[in-house]
Amino acid sequence: MGQGFLQIALTLCIVIVITPRLGKYIARVFLGERTILDPVMKPIEAIIYILGGVGKKNDMSSWQYIRALLFSNLMMGGMVYALLYYQEFLPWNPNKLGRIRWDLLLHTTISFLTNTNQQHYAGENTFSYFSQTSALGFLMFTSAASGLVVGIAFIRGLTGRKLGNFYVDFTRAITRILLPLSIIGAIALIISGVPQTLAETLVVETLEGRIQYIARGPVASWEMIKMLGENGGGFFAANSAHPFENPNGASNLIEIIAMLAIPTSLIYTYGIFANNLKQSWLLFWMVFIIFVFLIGVTAIGELQGNPLINNALRLELPNLEGKEVRFDWAQTALWAIATTATMCGAVNGMHDSLMPNGIFSTLFNLFLQIIWGGQGVGTAYLFIYLILTVFLTGLMVGRTPEIFGRKIENREIVLASVVLLIHPMMILIPSAVALAYPISLSGISNPGFHGISQVVYEYASATANNGSGLEGLNNDTLWWNLSTSVSILAGRYIPMIALILLAASMSEKQASAESRGTLKTDSLLFTGITAGVTLILGVLTFFPVLALGPIAEGFKLAAGS
Repeated sequence: MGQGFLQIALTLCIVIVITPRLGKYIARVFLGERTILDPVMKPIEAIIYILGGVGKKNDMSSWQYIRALLFSNLMMGGMVYALLYYQEFLPWNPNKLGRIRWDLLLHTTISFLTNTNQQHYAGENTFSYFSQTSALGFLMFTSAASGLVVGIAFIRGLTGRKLGNFYVDFTRAITRILLPLSIIGAIALIISGVPQTLAETLVVETLEGRIQYIARGPVASWEMIKMLGENGGGFFAANSAHPFENPNGASNLIEIIAMLAIPTSLIYTYGIFANNLKQSWLLFWMVFIIFVFLIGVTAIGELQGNPLINNALRLELPNLEGKEVRFDWAQTALWAIATTATMCGAVNGMHDSLMPNGIFSTLFNLFLQIIWGGQGVGTAYLFIYLILTVFLTGLMVGRTPEIFGRKIENREIVLASVVLLIHPMMILIPSAVALAYPISLSGISNPGFHGISQVVYEYASATANNGSGLEGLNNDTLWWNLSTSVSILAGRYIPMIALILLAASMSEKQASAESRGTLKTDSLLFTGITAGVTLILGVLTFFPVLALGPIAEGFKLAAGS
């Protein structure tokens, strides 16, 4: 038991050490300051700007930024859809994989385009190496970059700067951050035993004289951008529980660190942009404490095990169902919370087998989206809660709500409300429809309280652009592919548009000098209020489905024991 908690603590310590260093580097990249990669990347970026007709110094207005985001994503989505559709005629297809159904193809394209990577298919027997790397792998870089630059644009606007140029930010996000870190990480994974090959499926004869087919491929390069970019889609159906994606403790540690690195560091990046590292550290520790609490809740539940099984065996065993024994209960619990906190969605164990504590915690992460949140956008969501806290506390104490000397008015509150309200709408409405017609629509494999969790989790994962799932759900159907695609698109692009408009609105406001009446947002008291507002809003919005799902299941298990 002690060793498991020690492993968790050491991993979190590494994250704390990395945060200010990577956060400072990211700030330098997007502030246009000199970095160590300038000699290599500047000439490459210059060529890209010339070929793309991009004016490096041209700042965009809010609608120019939005049009650039949507147009580029639409073009990339259309191109990848075509590549996947015609994969049987393209190279790097040693297993001669053919065309897949249109609804699954549409869902997969939308899912990877939006950094969701929700998979209703098994990677090793559905897509060729070319489809996995040149199509889906391409989107894993571009979708992560899209989210990252929207987060940076929001930070710029909030701190009184121009939004910047989408195409310049997008290029830098890939060339200066995602690509170099992915290369380093992929090499580390190859050293730890992750394969990187274009050879076809290996056919071997087992000791029993039977034939076994061992799927393989360019896994290491896929795995690192999957984790670093908060993508989460598995090269294999078992995702990071597969020994080729995650063979041992070393690879597991590398992948967890990669998963957490950018979302945690972006809070520090904000502190540099705002010239207020005190506030960034306060917000970091606020999120970190909630994060650790949820890890503890999940880990204790897995350590205590299933009371029904333990009473039947008259033993005290941890819950090892759905887990890889090489990671045990501790690393599985840490991973489950990290992957839903960062909106990554990768799994090293089956979430459907988590105890109710773990399902509660993972759902709670998907509902809040700020612990630590998705690539770039999650950091922006954190400041949406901060803006709402400033507004509420300002009204309560009779002060004009303002942040960085800029007033928070009707327009900002409306846009912030859009960001927060679209999320529950795209989870709860389709969940209600699916649960109302379980036989014809939802494919629930486990009726009762757990079945409710399966349905709600699927839509929460889609809307939060997370992609993980309680995989007892039969989700490769026309209903699930199309309905979750709607939740994915709405959960991705409506908040992004609102965030950019809000950022532009804040950047255009004239900042007033700080006075005795200014509400300080970099105090421990205000940070505590922000945490309270965030948790209360999350609980009030989603408590009914939590009560009907994991909470009720937990009480049922306890009563049955």
